[in-house]
Amino acid sequence: MRIGVLLSELAMGASATVIEVTDNGTNDVIARRLRDLGFVAGEPVRLVARGPLGADPLLVQIGYTRFALRRAEAARVTITVDSTP
Repeated sequence: MRIGVLLSELAMGASATVIEVTDNGTNDVIARRLRDLGFVAGEPVRLVARGPLGADPLLVQIGYTRFALRRAEAARVTITVDSTP
């Protein structure tokens, strides 16, 4: 298990758990929106796919919902990578 990895660095198909969403400055609208979408501490997350050019956007699944995130947005989410059996 790796602690404190950014969601933007998660390997394809890997599962993880959200630790926190980091705000970039005061009143960070993007960080607030990520939390509203379910990126909160303790939630499981999985990287489903990467875009073809520069690996942007990332297709991320949290719960049963999938979101396309820019790498810069995913870099605001700190995760713990689940260990593989």
